Amino acid sequence: MFYRRKLILGLLEIFEGHLPKISLQKLLLLITQKQGEPTYDFVPYKFGCYSFSANADLSTMVKKGILSETKEQFSKVDDQNYFSQLKATDQKIIGEVKSQYGHMSANGLMRHTYINFPYWAIKSTKAREILNDTYMARVENQKPVRNDITLFTIGYEGISLEEYLNRLIRNDVKVLVDVRNNPKSMKFGFSQSTLRRYCESLGIGYVHFPEVGIVSEKRQTLESQADYDRLFEGYKSTTLKSTGTTQQKILNLLKLKQRIALTCFEAEICQCHRKHLAESITSLPEWEYSLQHI
Repeated sequence: MFYRRKLILGLLEIFEGHLPKISLQKLLLLITQKQGEPTYDFVPYKFGCYSFSANADLSTMVKKGILSETKEQFSKVDDQNYFSQLKATDQKIIGEVKSQYGHMSANGLMRHTYINFPYWAIKSTKAREILNDTYMARVENQKPVRNDITLFTIGYEGISLEEYLNRLIRNDVKVLVDVRNNPKSMKFGFSQSTLRRYCESLGIGYVHFPEVGIVSEKRQTLESQADYDRLFEGYKSTTLKSTGTTQQKILNLLKLKQRIALTCFEAEICQCHRKHLAESITSLPEWEYSLQHI
C-alpha cells in the first residue's frame, strides 16, 4: 500500500476510525504544514483547502473495502493498525494535530484554516459566512488579479496535479490550452477528461488543439538536446506552417480571455514543442503581448 494512504488511515485511527470529509481535508493540510516534504498538496476549493489526490486515494480505498463512505464522512473498515507503520516523525505530527485541533468541528477547522492560511479560502463559498471583515480582507488580498495580457506555457512533468493547478491560479490563468496531440497521461489528473473537470471546478476553462501537437511516435527515441532540436526543426517546417488558422484561434482566445496557458508534459521548455508554438504565435502580425513560461 502507498505510504500516503497509510497516513490517511493512521489519521482516521486516532480519530476513532471516522472523520467528516471537510475535517479530514483540513486536518491533512495541518499535518502537511508540519511535514518537511508534504504528503499531499492542496488547491483552494469551494470549502477551502482540498487535495484531489487525497480524495482519489480515499475513493480507491473505499472501492477496496478498506474504508466506507457516506455523504458526510469516511470511516475505517478493516482492523489493521496503520498508525504503527508510519514514520515516527509523522506519528508525532498526527498526535500534535489531534491534541491541538481534535476538539474542533468541521466549521471550526474551516475557520481556523481560513484565518491562518487565507490563500486556501480564495475560492470558498463559505468564507463570508464564517469570517469577519478583517479576516475576509486578508482572503481578498490573496486573490491574484492581473490586468496585463499574457500567454503562458506550463508543463506538468515532476509536479503534482495540485501544484500544477496552483501555478495556474496564482498567475490568474483563465483558460488552459492543451496542445498535446494525444491528451492521455499515466500521471494522475492529466488525461483530458479529468484535467478538464479539475480545471473547470476551479473556474479555469479548458480547450484542446491536437493539431498543433507532435505524435508520440516521433518522441520515442529522444535522448539528447540535439535530438529534441532536430525534432523541433521538423515541427517548425511542417506543423507550424500548416496550422496558422489554429494559431490565430489561440491568439484570438488570448485577446478575449487575456491570460491563457499552453500546456504539455515536459518541465524543461527547451524540450517541449509548446515553446516553438508560443514563439510562432508571438510572430503573428497582431501580437503585442507578453509570453511567460511558468
